[in-house]
Amino acid sequence: MLGFEPGTDRKLPHWSQVVAYFAALDRASPRITVHTLGRTTLGRPFIAAFIGDSATLAHLDAYREIQRRLADPRLQHPGERDSLLANGKVVVLVTSSIHSTEVGGILTPLVLAHRLVAGEDDAARSIRANVITILVPSLNPDGVDIVGDWYRASLGKAWEGSPPPVLYHKYTGHDNNRDWYAFTQVETQLTIDSLHSMWHPEIVNDIHQQGSLGSRIFIPPYMDPIEPNVDPVIMAGVNEMGLAMTWRLTAEGKTGISNEASYDAWTPARAYQHYHGGIRILTETASARLATPIDIPFDSLRPALTFDPRTESWNFLQPWPGGHWALRDIVDYQTSATWALLTQAASDRRQWLTSFAQVADRAVAGRHAAGRASWPTAFVIPAQQGDPAALATVLRILQRGQVEVRRAGASFTAGGATYPGGTYVVLTAQPYGGFAKALLERQHYPNLREYPGGPPKRPYDVTAHTLPLLMGVTVAAISDSLTVPLSDPVAPIPPPTLAVAGLSAGEGATRRIAIYRSYAPSMDEGWTRWVFDQYHIPYTSIVNRDVRAGGLDRRFDVIIIPDEPPRAIDDGAFYASYPDSLRGGLAGKGVEQLAAFVENGGTLITFNEASAWAAKALALPVRNVLEGVGPRDFYAPGSLLEVSLRRDHPIARLVTAPAPTAVWFEESPAFEVTDSTRATVVARYADQGNPLLSGWLLGGEKLAGKAALVEVRKGKGRVVLFGFRPQYRGQSMATYPLVWGAMLSP
Repeated sequence: MLGFEPGTDRKLPHWSQVVAYFAALDRASPRITVHTLGRTTLGRPFIAAFIGDSATLAHLDAYREIQRRLADPRLQHPGERDSLLANGKVVVLVTSSIHSTEVGGILTPLVLAHRLVAGEDDAARSIRANVITILVPSLNPDGVDIVGDWYRASLGKAWEGSPPPVLYHKYTGHDNNRDWYAFTQVETQLTIDSLHSMWHPEIVNDIHQQGSLGSRIFIPPYMDPIEPNVDPVIMAGVNEMGLAMTWRLTAEGKTGISNEASYDAWTPARAYQHYHGGIRILTETASARLATPIDIPFDSLRPALTFDPRTESWNFLQPWPGGHWALRDIVDYQTSATWALLTQAASDRRQWLTSFAQVADRAVAGRHAAGRASWPTAFVIPAQQGDPAALATVLRILQRGQVEVRRAGASFTAGGATYPGGTYVVLTAQPYGGFAKALLERQHYPNLREYPGGPPKRPYDVTAHTLPLLMGVTVAAISDSLTVPLSDPVAPIPPPTLAVAGLSAGEGATRRIAIYRSYAPSMDEGWTRWVFDQYHIPYTSIVNRDVRAGGLDRRFDVIIIPDEPPRAIDDGAFYASYPDSLRGGLAGKGVEQLAAFVENGGTLITFNEASAWAAKALALPVRNVLEGVGPRDFYAPGSLLEVSLRRDHPIARLVTAPAPTAVWFEESPAFEVTDSTRATVVARYADQGNPLLSGWLLGGEKLAGKAALVEVRKGKGRVVLFGFRPQYRGQSMATYPLVWGAMLSP
């Protein structure tokens, strides 16, 4: 089917070949059935394979009903539990290749599927008899071809094995696995709607790759911290499974296995299943140069935060000796790890089902369950909000995450406030009340240090995920017992109509907008395009040569430079081996042309780190007060901070979100204005107090009185400097209007 054995050096399949292979397996065996769940962002088929023994596959509907009843004890008949546990199968969802440069992930599913379907050893028979394996060969089929086409074209050239100079998902790039609570992307929605919500897997195995110079594979347990709304039974299951896998792989002769390293279990953006009754096992296998092998001397291995890959320790039992590392090794480690997981799931079938049912019991008990006495009874969400589209987005997120949303049948008083009939109510005593609580409350990330008195211990990802602050929606946690009658769960909320007068097609759009795209791909650039596409705002993507060519004011009224490190904006792609057509950035000629664009009346808008770049490159009268400040003195790794807005300023006139205004702060600048005749502060941090609303902030006093959003006049035009990400991962709807205002204001 492929023309090569999976794992062969320098050989990657096309997505069409992967689809054809699974279709051939489906035709050849009653032990596998393949479903096309829908179409990807770019129109490719998105598939999932269901694998088990033929008797199981012949009765999939019956097993899905067992899963539904175990997931929600309110659906069970009296005395039915034992029968469900006796007859159910462990449902294991194996997902792979969401990050398309992690190319082993598109080959391993082919090997796994064949072994599961054709294997006749005891382990294969046991897995088929006790487990329903749902195998998603790629969560990003578009990226399979984006990376594969680039790699095949690079063979034999100086840049062989380099990542492509474009995002490998049309909009999100690497951020596509940070979408598991916002559900913005088509691929996420297909997986949630057709697999998670329908099958309620007890176990998710998410196959990834990591850097080359550490462990050969990471397997949980995860590092601290654990998000507090995850049931401890789930985390105990994660630890048990991860260590069982480590045991099996070590006995098999695999070396270089790390546990409790690099990856934490904090954010629901990556760990959807932790809030839906099951465990998520992330594996991260060391990479090569895409499908090109590399040689790694032992002495070149580098220490990680909790282990040294050159030294034995409890969480790194046997170092890898160094040497040749190739795609075949990656596929071998990934296959062995997944096989170990499936073997363990099959051998302990009843305990996995029992644990799953116990988690569901605790969830519907809510605050009456052990350890949950401090939980609120409910969250109330008024139906009247400043931005109805933001309200609809919050409600749709909750509903897609299987959260029941109800409405009050009459006015009621709770928490010292009175709410009218029709108010939305989310009870925490429901199967996925913990998911709702995690998204609706503010986060208090622990102050973790690498060692006592040392620098902050960097989280794997960001530290805040509070939807009300991101969306600008008023939500209240209620501890009182509610006596008001509530409706049945409301029907799915329809998608909101998104448009901006004067910007959206059909809404009188007249401004000519360009969004800058670097050949050092920026995920923030992709998210910017996604937001504009959702609001039907026309734009033109421009690259370095377009900027350097000049005449920008004749083509555009507005140019947006999304968040990107200053060095990447100046110098462009950081792979020196790239062809000349992809090298270079905006330093020199590009800066000159942007300056001319502004001088001639254009509006330049910059986001986050790009604002720090623009302030220096264009010699603007602002200073980034955080430049050169180390993490011991200031640290905010993805948090929501409070600013005060000048609501009378044209840039802020479209903002409808209630106070406090929360901005997304991540590697962000903070400005001090040095010439107030040219620069106007539109958003500012308070003179006193801690601006942290959700997440983690150290050294917040350095922000006191500093500017977060500044408009600078230059010649006939202006530069608008956002010292934050106003369109963060397609979630921060509360600050979108500032972008619209910046484009529309004179």
